[in-house]
Amino acid sequence: MPAIDIEQTRNQARALLDSRIESVTNLVKTRQRITDLREQLADAEREDKRAYVRATKDGWSPEELKKLGLESGAAARRRKPATTRTAEEASPSSAGGDTGAE
Repeated sequence: MPAIDIEQTRNQARALLDSRIESVTNLVKTRQRITDLREQLADAEREDKRAYVRATKDGWSPEELKKLGLESGAAARRRKPATTRTAEEASPSSAGGDTGAE
């Protein structure tokens, strides 16, 4: 049986650990980027709301802004999930409603 070289074994172990550390470091960086982007989105949404309110105070009606493709961001965000939920709820609630009524 050949002799085991401790230094070679340590170097191999370090190489394996370095690879694992690099992958988890990349994961942390990616997660931090997601957090930063979510904060930027929240800031942008707050600024959008202020700009919309400012436009209405300057005399633009919600109907006029909507015709320009600038309806309230909150209204647009509410409508999209509601449409999705309605489609998803239609089938399960029908089946669940009939079962629950019996």
